[in-house]
Amino acid sequence: MTDYLPTAPDVLTVQEAADLLKMSVTTLTEFIEGGQLEAVILNEKVLIFKIFLLKFIEKHHKICYTKEVENHENFKDKHLENRIEPDFAPSSEGDTEIAKKINQPVVINGVKRWITAGSMQEFTDKVVKLMGAPLEPGKYLFADYALNWFETYSKPNVETATATTYKRQLSLHLLPAFDGLNVEDITTDHVQRLFNGMTGAKATKDKARMVLNQIMDAAVEDKLISSNPVKSRRVKISGNASRATTPYSVEQMRYLVQHIGDIKSPSDRMYLALQALHPLRLEEVLGLKGEDVDTRGCAVHIRRAVTHPTRNQPEIKDTKTESSHRTVGLSSLALPYIVETPADKFIFGGDKPLSYTQVRKMCDRIKRDTGFSENITPIRFRTTVLTDLYDQTKDIKLAQAAAGHTTPAMTLKYYVKGRETSSSATAAVERAYS
Repeated sequence: MTDYLPTAPDVLTVQEAADLLKMSVTTLTEFIEGGQLEAVILNEKVLIFKIFLLKFIEKHHKICYTKEVENHENFKDKHLENRIEPDFAPSSEGDTEIAKKINQPVVINGVKRWITAGSMQEFTDKVVKLMGAPLEPGKYLFADYALNWFETYSKPNVETATATTYKRQLSLHLLPAFDGLNVEDITTDHVQRLFNGMTGAKATKDKARMVLNQIMDAAVEDKLISSNPVKSRRVKISGNASRATTPYSVEQMRYLVQHIGDIKSPSDRMYLALQALHPLRLEEVLGLKGEDVDTRGCAVHIRRAVTHPTRNQPEIKDTKTESSHRTVGLSSLALPYIVETPADKFIFGGDKPLSYTQVRKMCDRIKRDTGFSENITPIRFRTTVLTDLYDQTKDIKLAQAAAGHTTPAMTLKYYVKGRETSSSATAAVERAYS
């Protein structure tokens, strides 16, 4: 069987399948009619996918040459081959289910097509649709090619949160825009129309562009197309600018620090003390364990992060970058509110890190207990601390190190907002020239 299966067509007729299994067409038909071998009917012609055949062989090779075989009506003197052990790799899904995610090529009329489906029924429907539609030799549907790229090259090699973002771009924007189109037929016009039809911030369109660019780069590498239409100089992406994170004012920060003691829960007090007084990402705060907070040495060691790629399922991972793995000084203002925690337990959550829902509820409690006028937003604290750190020291390298950024440009562009006003700039010029 090993010699024949790899080279067998992806879709077989009953005669071809019977020849492969070394049994008569009548016998094979009995298996089909008895529901033991799956098949589809197209234009009154019975067709069998190779994946059906593999499932059938795996299911029945175990009963060859046993007493059960002797009593099995369909298998009397109709064995598959004169052997007991299989000489092909069994599938990993078991007898009752094909793969939960099917992703394989199918050759139809000499044309290779990638089929990606979540169930055998969906797989069958797609193949039947392709067999009933006129095919252009050597061309690949964008949807099948893009999903194969995602499942094979992207998803296994990126962070869960990144994979979730990529899948969202495919589902919401790319697959609907290029529905029914072959990869080879997508032009610069199609790409521009995609971005013209998208609403929202430019950053959102840039995410879709990034995913599409990788898919079309793969198509260039596979020699399906000669150039990537996404990289055309004619493609323009416009949209609303993303709203920058606004730091809290100095007065607001002073108010919060003065009212930490008003917070009822010791854990909530510790959270505000750590998040509001240090340039930490929320995922870094949630990743802190008892061993990471050194109250004697007044230091906080950032060794891990906790993300929520599916919103409320925490995922423990390494820090965002190598630079993010760092030590920051523990503020003396926060020290009185640090609660001693076992070295191997998460400071917030114990055995399991807090979820986003739990963090949101905690922030609501802090706002209520302190009587703060605005929402407690973790990202605003990081921006605020870095802004004031640079404002007080004018040392961008110091701010960069505290932020855990790879370059000072990142710190300046996204986090240091500046406290000075236009009148301050005018006064500076006057001092210089008077």
